[in-house]
Amino acid sequence: MSALRGENMTGGYGTGADILHDCSIGVDSGEIAVIVGPNGAGKSTAMKAVFGMLSLREGKVTMNGKDITKMTPQARVREGMAFVPQTQNVFTSMSVEENLEMGAFIRDDDITETMEQVYRLFPILKEKRRQPAGELSGGQRQQVAVGRALMTRPQVLMLDEPTAGVSPIVMDELFDRIIEIARTGIAILMVEQNAKQALNIADKGYVLVQGRNRYTDTGEALLADPEVRRAFLGG
Repeated sequence: MSALRGENMTGGYGTGADILHDCSIGVDSGEIAVIVGPNGAGKSTAMKAVFGMLSLREGKVTMNGKDITKMTPQARVREGMAFVPQTQNVFTSMSVEENLEMGAFIRDDDITETMEQVYRLFPILKEKRRQPAGELSGGQRQQVAVGRALMTRPQVLMLDEPTAGVSPIVMDELFDRIIEIARTGIAILMVEQNAKQALNIADKGYVLVQGRNRYTDTGEALLADPEVRRAFLGG
């Protein structure tokens, strides 16, 4: 059973034109699914649709077989979803540790163990836990944002352009941590501009064009497909 599935989604923001057209994406527990495609393809919109941030005219979203199409994003967090937006994803005036504590807002149990797990995953955050998040580098802020999302103990972690604006070395480190997170059984759905590198770690890949599915396959198969390589991966 899929941890998360958006099926035949058609819709957009408010009363504007549809951005998604019969689009389907999904991810299973312990998998990494990556959404790639050209600018304006509807990649982030597809992920926001499964998180409940826009209205669907057609299609549905299910989590562990349960229809959650009508649920608010807040309700979906309680169902086990966590979403890390591309920008403005940390509280800059708060310390690293306070950011992580904010991530546990839906919990009423002891969060100490989860915080230690986040610190083991991202050791630099423990070192800088008293520092305001706004003073950190871009890559470190991204670690705070992912760590805060993990504090909810999600079943599905959604990442919108997690490596945007970071150096290649930091990108590789973030991808390594994403692989580690998936190995714990969390399903990861990710939108990524660095398509080659993202498909390289993906169990499943979705290539979107103008809000529609163009190719769906394993990351390995998409990387090996000459048409995909020529049209979307720079040859």
